[in-house]
Amino acid sequence: MININNKSKIIFHIDLNAFFATVASIINPTLKGKAFAIGRENSFKGVLSTASYEARKYGIGAAMPISQALKILPTLIIVNPNRKLYEEYHMKFITLLKEYSSIIEVASIDEAYIDMTEKSKVMHPLNIAKEIQDRLLKQYQLPCSIGIAPTLFLAKMASDLKKPLGITVIRKREIEEMIYDLSVKEIFGIGKKTWPKLIEKNIKTIRNFMDFKNKQLILGLIGERIYEYATNNILGNSSNIVDPERYAISDSISTSATYDNYLSSEEDILIELRNMTKQIHRKMVLSSYLTKTISITLRDKNFHTITRSKTIDYTKDLYEILDVVSDLLEDNYSGEDLRLVGVGLGNLLLENEIPLEYNLFTFESLTKKEEMINKIMNSFNEKYGDDFIKKCIKK
Repeated sequence: MININNKSKIIFHIDLNAFFATVASIINPTLKGKAFAIGRENSFKGVLSTASYEARKYGIGAAMPISQALKILPTLIIVNPNRKLYEEYHMKFITLLKEYSSIIEVASIDEAYIDMTEKSKVMHPLNIAKEIQDRLLKQYQLPCSIGIAPTLFLAKMASDLKKPLGITVIRKREIEEMIYDLSVKEIFGIGKKTWPKLIEKNIKTIRNFMDFKNKQLILGLIGERIYEYATNNILGNSSNIVDPERYAISDSISTSATYDNYLSSEEDILIELRNMTKQIHRKMVLSSYLTKTISITLRDKNFHTITRSKTIDYTKDLYEILDVVSDLLEDNYSGEDLRLVGVGLGNLLLENEIPLEYNLFTFESLTKKEEMINKIMNSFNEKYGDDFIKKCIKK
């Protein structure tokens, strides 16, 4: 049982299972039970955003180049992304959660943290979780997994333990029992570049990672900063603050990361840039912004840094942005070891502030509007005098 009378916070992490694939199968039920992935149809360029569970059985998943996925499974169905529909279902998801708490931190389009401490005083957290899970599935056909814990990190770890449609509780006293025997690759925050090196040195499980006798070996692989961060998270000593404003935005937004173990392959770099792009993209979209300039930053082991950017039409389409990031990397990466990579979205404007650009299509529309305004002005001036409109404006 969860002790709802103690002083620990009760944090939910709700993760919509295979969200993009789920939405695709909602609008096209013939996809259910088939191996398919979300990407650009009729194209070998770009990367996949996600794959159905049937496709994942073949090792196909997010950030995989489409060309590679089709080599693995030539019969793989590639489905075009539908941004508007994803946003529609995202809003349904968040609107439902707001019925339970106002303290919601949207982590991405398909996941959110919720502080359920107050709600749990009047309803058992397991009952809340089951109700949310049932409602999302019955009302919107959205399966989800829910993790319940006293910190954000542990709640995230808990939601990953049972997919799809799982509900998992991790209490501090149960941390060792619940997660120590998991692979180190399951530690949220340990990158895909790092955990293979740990496993290579026989640090295969979280128990191995937390064993003090392995500390010096691990420090040599990942550095003290990452080590301390990870161990504090695992012990339940990390943040329990669900911050709805964590992703506040300004006129530009960027993020970067420095790696103790250099990134040395284009695939690894693309995975990191993709994850960063998703992170800052969700901040942008949730604040109703669009971007016009996408940039990447690459710094090699000798501290030589380049920043390259591309300006496009205003957009909030994640896949269009990811394609630009992929192109920028392909055009500017030469195989060197990188110690830092970053991505940025610039020239941000609110959707309702985007200027209308003159072109062959908008010009005709503007001309018609101008003609209509002139017709109205002439009509008033004929009836009330030539200076009527001017006098009204002056007043």
